[in-house]
Amino acid sequence: MNSLPVLTLLTLLPAAGAVVAMFSGRNARAVALVTTLISLAGALLVWSWLPANGTIGLTEQWSWAPSLGIEYHLGVDALGALMLVLTAIVALMSVDAASRVHHQPGLYFGLVLLLESGLFGSFTALNFFHWFIFWEIGLIPAFFLIKLWGGSNRGPAATQFFVYTMAGSVALLLAFLAVFLSTGSMDFQHLTLLASTGELEQAITSHLGPVSLWLAVGVLAGFAVKVPLFPFHTWLPAAYSEAPSPVTMMLTGAMSKMGVYGLLRIAIPIFGAQIAQIRTPLLVLAVATVVMGAWAAVAQKDLKRIFAYSSINHLGYCLLAIFALAVPNAGHAALQSQAAALNGVILQMFNHGLTAAALFWFIALMQQRSGGERSLDHFGGLRKPAPVLAGMMGVALFSSLGLPGLNGFVGEFLIFRGVFPLAWPAATFSILGLLVTAAVILTVIQRVFAGPVAEKWSAFPDLTTGERMALAPVIALMLLLGLMPQLIVDTVNPTVQNLLAHWRF
Repeated sequence: MNSLPVLTLLTLLPAAGAVVAMFSGRNARAVALVTTLISLAGALLVWSWLPANGTIGLTEQWSWAPSLGIEYHLGVDALGALMLVLTAIVALMSVDAASRVHHQPGLYFGLVLLLESGLFGSFTALNFFHWFIFWEIGLIPAFFLIKLWGGSNRGPAATQFFVYTMAGSVALLLAFLAVFLSTGSMDFQHLTLLASTGELEQAITSHLGPVSLWLAVGVLAGFAVKVPLFPFHTWLPAAYSEAPSPVTMMLTGAMSKMGVYGLLRIAIPIFGAQIAQIRTPLLVLAVATVVMGAWAAVAQKDLKRIFAYSSINHLGYCLLAIFALAVPNAGHAALQSQAAALNGVILQMFNHGLTAAALFWFIALMQQRSGGERSLDHFGGLRKPAPVLAGMMGVALFSSLGLPGLNGFVGEFLIFRGVFPLAWPAATFSILGLLVTAAVILTVIQRVFAGPVAEKWSAFPDLTTGERMALAPVIALMLLLGLMPQLIVDTVNPTVQNLLAHWRF
């Protein structure tokens, strides 16, 4: 196993599938399904092969361009491996949901698989040069998937998505060029070690002057766009609502996690001391992301826009916890709270990705049955003609609400358990986001499934046997992780302890 380049093979597998799919015509979806199934099996193998002590495992490291500080360096701990599993699950769900792609199916599914390959590369790379290549590879297919297969306003939405994300990428690139000029290294582990001893800030200051804080801001800006953090969020509702629902599943289920992952793998380990200096304004922005995302969802009628803003709200909890972690000279009690919050962030990343992708899948099924309709004002009483759809989507909705016993509850509980002792004012104000989210979800349930059946929906088709079989494992996983979160926590917690031991605030 140690001699086998597992991570390289896993990353290249979807790319190879993309090439085959592009020349497969009507069989492209079958190729994509097989590829994503094999990718999921590979991701689960990586998860099962992780080191028990929470360190980076399955490493691959070769010299690439030593004079430029560039190495081909791969490795994963539980954080990276869980994101690989999430990406593989969401990619499989997205391909399964895309049953009605008739316009250039080869290109469509090829781009989806290329996006999956870019995500895999981003979650395994440990050198900035290599990581940045995959970060950008994820952007390009997403842009074309929105631009070519999106809704009536797909052009402006795709352009806004591209411009915002590219601006964040430029900020990241400039910041790391400055780091390289100061240290001669782009390796994340090496830079984390330098940051933990204070040598990184000294090197930057001696070469470029006191600009470490501004470099941290540049890195934060790059990831803030991707998550997104208020006020960098304005691209998201348009992109999510105009993209085909299977593509939206990839955007919300996996791509948005690249930003949170980048904060945990790059920003906090390398610029933790600088982030601690601006902790208060960052917490204010995180609270704004939580609360304003929920309030914006209240004002929407379009189901896709409702859950687009709800996605901003849910990922705001991750940002809240990450910024609350940045406590200088934390004592033992604070370390326990940091561990709880960080465990919660990682769980929330996985659970939100699963639940949000499922919700957009259900919206796609409703659109197929209603001639493209997705407004709250045009549904009602669907529980009677489509009880299975109502029941299964209801589980996903209650998971998004954070109902105890479902997967959505566990991550949010741990986040607030950790954040309250670290930043109680921010946690207190963020409770409003939980309350408003509950009102939004219950409103959707009431308006779509309850009440009298509109005459035009009296024969609304329920889920087919194939759709039930496809969705059943997703719903079962929501229930399983809600009742047995230790299936993830037991593996993640050693990585959490290892990360906290190497971070310096």
